[in-house]
Amino acid sequence: MRARRSSSRRRRVAVAAAVVSALAAGGVVVALAAPGDGTHAAAGDPAEVRTASVTQTDLSTALTKSGTLGYGTPWTVKGPAGGRVTLLPASGATVQRGQQLYRVNDRPATVFYGATPLFRRLDTPGTVGRDVRMVADNLRALGHDIGAQPTVGTLVTPSPAAPAPAPVASASSAAPTGAPTGAADPKGGKGQQDPVPPAAPQGPTRVREGDAVLTPSLIAAVERWQQSTGATASGVLDVGDVVVTPGPVRVGDLKARPGDDSAGDLLSLTGTEKVVTVPVTAQDSASFQKGQTVTVTLPDGSTAPGKISAVSTVIQGADDAEGGNAAPKRTVTVQLDEASKADRIDAAPVQVQFTGRTEQGVLAVPVGALVALSEGGYALQTPDGRLIKVTTGLFAKGLVKVGGDGVTAGLKVVTTS
Repeated sequence: MRARRSSSRRRRVAVAAAVVSALAAGGVVVALAAPGDGTHAAAGDPAEVRTASVTQTDLSTALTKSGTLGYGTPWTVKGPAGGRVTLLPASGATVQRGQQLYRVNDRPATVFYGATPLFRRLDTPGTVGRDVRMVADNLRALGHDIGAQPTVGTLVTPSPAAPAPAPVASASSAAPTGAPTGAADPKGGKGQQDPVPPAAPQGPTRVREGDAVLTPSLIAAVERWQQSTGATASGVLDVGDVVVTPGPVRVGDLKARPGDDSAGDLLSLTGTEKVVTVPVTAQDSASFQKGQTVTVTLPDGSTAPGKISAVSTVIQGADDAEGGNAAPKRTVTVQLDEASKADRIDAAPVQVQFTGRTEQGVLAVPVGALVALSEGGYALQTPDGRLIKVTTGLFAKGLVKVGGDGVTAGLKVVTTS
């Protein structure tokens, strides 16, 4: 009889674990089969089992998490090898499309918007690609006529590139393949540089959705843009001539100084809008959805409504305070509905209340009180060994809504927690 009672307790433990895991993953609980006919169980000594009462209460899946108000997760901009930093922006400055971000060997790196970086030197008419599309879109947005583009499906053959003079070191957010390898003058001058080879010649290439072609009209637009910025109007774009960002950016920490070797980290960037970032465990992240409403409690005690704007797909490891491994984390990003409420705060810890489903006045028991039945479904076990089949509803904070014949407030049931 003691062995059968222990078996029943183990089933409740397994059910509780399965329920919690399924809730976190957004899945369906698979009940574990229990021996017997599902209507009776051996009675044990009531003094040796843990019990809980069925209670009438309010259940809510709303929860509160700690977050950080700021400008979002920063990313680092790297410079090219073979140059000297000659100009950096001020920390806190906002840089928009068409504005210079920094200079290396006094050559500007300009912000363009997009998702595809400039990953090769564009000097060959007929070059096809998404990086060409990025350049075309930005020049058009800056008011330059780029001319007509070949339609999707057109077969384009690049023309041989004319030999180019040896350029100075270019500034880039990442050192490109084939970047200048000569050393810059120690005093920050241009120095003698090895020629940058052009992009590898392409054979006939078919234009795909999202591509653009480096046409004579687009090259002319590049020349006009270069002339408008005071650069040499060569019509050629090197990798370091532009830094591609998702939109306007705010300069964070400066990691270099004028005169430093340009190879390495130069500065960090964030978006320009204040957001709240909340680290959540990867297991819990299934509970958060884009568009979900939240309430943010600011440091002065005031509240501001907001919505989840993103749930990161990148899972990062984390270390706990004592140096051990903590649960992997995802970042939930919250955008305030009224950004002006945070005008006087650059960064601060905040509390974020995530709304959820609420049911009032329901009958509930600890999740550990559920026993899986062999025919499916769940039951509650009374201290005298009876099993009462129940229906289940909302799960929240270790409790579960239950209903069924004989289930009343105050009923004592066996539980593992």
